[in-house]
Amino acid sequence: MEEIEAILKTKGIRPTAVRLLVYKFMAKESLAMSLNDIEAAFGQTERTTLFRSLKLFEEKGLVHKIEDGSGMAKFALESSGNKSLNDKLHLHFHCSKCGETQCLTDQTIPNISLPKGFKATDANLVVKGLCDKCSK
Repeated sequence: MEEIEAILKTKGIRPTAVRLLVYKFMAKESLAMSLNDIEAAFGQTERTTLFRSLKLFEEKGLVHKIEDGSGMAKFALESSGNKSLNDKLHLHFHCSKCGETQCLTDQTIPNISLPKGFKATDANLVVKGLCDKCSK
C-alpha cells in the first residue's frame, strides 16, 4: 500500500482508505471498469464516494475514461504517465458478447491533423467484436 500511496501523492491526490483500495482494485484488473463494477466489488462503500474517487483520478491523469458504446463509461488506469495527449491515445476493444472493454496500448491512434484553430482534448477509438474468450 505504501507504493500506491506514493503514486497518489505524486499526482497530488490525498491517499484516503477508499482511494487506496480503488487504485489497488483497478491495478489488479486488466479490463476497464465501470462504476457499477467497482461498486459491486466494494459492497458497503457509498457509490458517490467511489464516483468522486474515479473523477478525481481522471482529473489528475491517473485513469482515463472510455466511452465504449455500452451506455456506461468505463475507467482504466493510465499507463502512459504525463505524456501529451497525442502520445497516450490508444485503441480500445469492446467485446459485444461479454461486454468487457480493454485498452490496446500497443495500438496508438495516429496523429490527426485538425483545421487551423481547432484543438483536440480527447479522442476515443473503440474496436468492437468478440474477445478471445467469446470467439471460441
